[in-house]
Amino acid sequence: MKNIVRLCLGIILGTLNSVNAQQKEDYQVANIAFYNLENLYDIFDDPLIFDDDRTPTGKDRWTEEVYQKKLNNMAFAISRIGQEHTGGPPDILGVCEVENLQVLEDLVKTPLLAPYGYDIIHYDSPDRRGIDVALLYRKKIFSPQNSTKHELVLYDPKVPDNRIYTRDQLVVSGNLGGEPIHLLVNHWPSRSGGEKLSSHKRENAARLNLKITDSLQRIDPYARIIIMGDFNDDPQNKSLRKVLGAKSKKDQVGLKDFYNPYAGMAKTGAGSLAYRDKWNLFDQILVSKSLIEKDPTKFTFFRAYIFNEPFLVTPSGQYKGYPFRSFGSTGFTDGYSDHFPVYILLVRKND
Repeated sequence: MKNIVRLCLGIILGTLNSVNAQQKEDYQVANIAFYNLENLYDIFDDPLIFDDDRTPTGKDRWTEEVYQKKLNNMAFAISRIGQEHTGGPPDILGVCEVENLQVLEDLVKTPLLAPYGYDIIHYDSPDRRGIDVALLYRKKIFSPQNSTKHELVLYDPKVPDNRIYTRDQLVVSGNLGGEPIHLLVNHWPSRSGGEKLSSHKRENAARLNLKITDSLQRIDPYARIIIMGDFNDDPQNKSLRKVLGAKSKKDQVGLKDFYNPYAGMAKTGAGSLAYRDKWNLFDQILVSKSLIEKDPTKFTFFRAYIFNEPFLVTPSGQYKGYPFRSFGSTGFTDGYSDHFPVYILLVRKND
């Protein structure tokens, strides 16, 4: 792995107790991130989905020129996520709100990302807007062994025969620096219709996550699992806290539980998106117990971050301080996304 950085072990002493605070040694650092790309569509009308606005003649005037600007903006943002720690972009990046494989191929071919050798795992979802989740990974660092999609089947409780089509959940298993790891990429149903009336959808999404992780843990109770996504719920909401059972403190995490490092951030008012002057932390990354155990010979969870650098923040106007989204009432803003990316670092001592 090439993204080896020299870290002052005094910084990571709380994670790796076996080192001297004044000593410096080499550690491998893995950067795992998630980013909602805010409606990354191509310019072509697909008659099977609701993408009419994102065409050259549609409401958003989604021309080739605008599309290329959007791609380059997203590439710039991605290239900076965690760069201060590793010297490069994420080793693994989960994404959502992408229309198809083509937009991802266009993204990884941009001049800013092409040198990093990203590959893509993507499946089309039945979502009526045509948006999917996907995983990007640097081929020299992560080697996928298996991938599957899991359909979230929902029905309108008021009209039982009315199917609600939403995003699939993506599961990728592979080797990170030679260590087996499983990654779940999510984009849970939105709060359309209100938080309470729509909560059952996200609770069902959490149950599907639980079913997937249970199947992995039945094979290996110590499976190293990372759950990431735009959950459209905060860490304290029922879907994450009760249904999925994510814990806010490491000492609460049982063998088959998950630790949510973003729960503590949410309590301080931190967020990854803003709406009506309120911050929400919908974008999160959770890790299984095996990833928080202190073993310097294996990749271990170090710290979680919200990537909210100034260039990603709306500089002025009514939404000053919010994420600098790419589209507003006046059209393309030359911004990025209405969500901030999130990322975690895993560290492992060099042999």
